[in-house]
Amino acid sequence: MKKIIFKISSLIIAFNIGSFALAQAIPGTLNWYNGEGVGMYTNKAYKMLKKKKSNEVIVAVIDSGVDIEHEDLKGKIWINTKEIPNNKIDDDKNGYVDDVHGWNFLGNSNGKNLNEARLEKTRILAKLSPKYDGINPQEIKSDTEYELYLEVLASVEADRANFEPYIDMLKKGLLDPETAKYINDQINFNLNPSYDDRSVIGDDPEDLNDRNYGNPDVEGEDALHGTHVAGIIGANRNNNLGVEGVADNVKIMSVRTVPNGDEHDKDVALAIRYAVDNGAKVINMSFGKGYSPKAEWVHEAMAYADMKGVLLIHAAGNDSKDVDAEPNFPTEMYDFQTSELTHILTVGASTRNDNESIIAGFSNYGKIQVDVFAPGSEIYNTVPQSSYMNLQGTSMAAPMVAGMAAMLASYYPTLSLKQIREAIMKSVVVKKSLIDKCNTGGVVNVVNAVKYCNKLEKAK
Repeated sequence: MKKIIFKISSLIIAFNIGSFALAQAIPGTLNWYNGEGVGMYTNKAYKMLKKKKSNEVIVAVIDSGVDIEHEDLKGKIWINTKEIPNNKIDDDKNGYVDDVHGWNFLGNSNGKNLNEARLEKTRILAKLSPKYDGINPQEIKSDTEYELYLEVLASVEADRANFEPYIDMLKKGLLDPETAKYINDQINFNLNPSYDDRSVIGDDPEDLNDRNYGNPDVEGEDALHGTHVAGIIGANRNNNLGVEGVADNVKIMSVRTVPNGDEHDKDVALAIRYAVDNGAKVINMSFGKGYSPKAEWVHEAMAYADMKGVLLIHAAGNDSKDVDAEPNFPTEMYDFQTSELTHILTVGASTRNDNESIIAGFSNYGKIQVDVFAPGSEIYNTVPQSSYMNLQGTSMAAPMVAGMAAMLASYYPTLSLKQIREAIMKSVVVKKSLIDKCNTGGVVNVVNAVKYCNKLEKAK
């Protein structure tokens, strides 16, 4: 979920909406995570690596799409060399036609794409309403499904009620375009049980084996979020343009999966498998939601990545909540899970401040479920049309760690991604304010991680 704050006249309105971490334009400083403050000291780490060669690492960005033609991402986009572009043939026999730069799970084979989607709670409400609408509660003794129905019904109705005072203003054109679009999307798509957010795609979201959908358009209609994430990971560090990403020898694989709303569990599960099967060593997942009806599918895909030695990086979410008590899905540990995953990191967002405000006010936290914190406030990076913008959220913190992992893996190819994960966790700078907010109690530090990797490499 993300919390959007916007202004109507003198009122500041805050609403929670689905999936992406907070993406809000704010004043900030260019790439402070590369330098001082409570940053990662990325530039200093590169000075330590001058004499080492690096190997290319593929990072999958499961997100809203990536502007693969951005000026600061040139040469940084993954190319599937086994696929011949635009010949409408699955040349590499991987099940995806013309997937030259990744895959779009939010579209159909005719090239039409989905952008707006319902929140997961709205989908659940739509599914359960025919069974429970108008039923006498006294006729139901103990039914967890009915309790879920009541829960999502109350939540969706409460959210819709928040927008009712502004609907008339929307119709009269009294709101600025950005606010008007936001309210329209909430009422007509995100919180509308009647809206079918799979009609364009045409698959059966209840059938994991129905996989013949999507298209190779890895940018889609609104790639702002995914492009910003991709730039944090790997924007060109040597072209004297815009910004510098964390990893210098990286290729970005775009796997478009997250709409304006909540992602489907099926899409997430297939996206993870696609990334693993096509060579990604690190997968960034800057999304999350409060309900996961097909959690088993997602967990099985995560376990598959784990088995293949691929590192998953997940944003903790932006509801200022303890995810040990209220999960943000996907999660590192599900109720049905019998063993821990060894290739996953959940990331909270830190600020540049070395005091009690080091944890960003919007960031989720958890002594068990959150592993580390990384810069997620005042992050200036790439957005579509070769532009740049300041955004903030755990969506920005996760790719900091994904880029860090890719960087370490490229310079220390003899280390496994499990060891890279260990290096990231064991080398954090512990902060008093974070000791009870994540299991390492600290902010990631690239310099310390390089030193740790040096020790691991020498021990081989």
